[in-house]
Amino acid sequence: MNTLELNEGEIEMMRNHKHMQAQPVKSKLMELLDEVLQHDGFGEIRVEVKILKRQQKEVILHCGKQYRFVVDSSLPGQA
Repeated sequence: MNTLELNEGEIEMMRNHKHMQAQPVKSKLMELLDEVLQHDGFGEIRVEVKILKRQQKEVILHCGKQYRFVVDSSLPGQA
């Protein structure tokens, strides 16, 4: 069996990379929330997450338009 061994520095670097990839999604979601709260009428935000190959996920934000992002989903060895 082949196992992947990572030191703490490598794991932290991968976590930071994953966080950096998710940041545009978080920023857009907060921007959309601000817009809905400032709107004088009804507003709706829906988040859809699809599993892709290569440990990635597609995140789709629905709010009048669709905003699509692809992000890494997990570190190696994590479920």
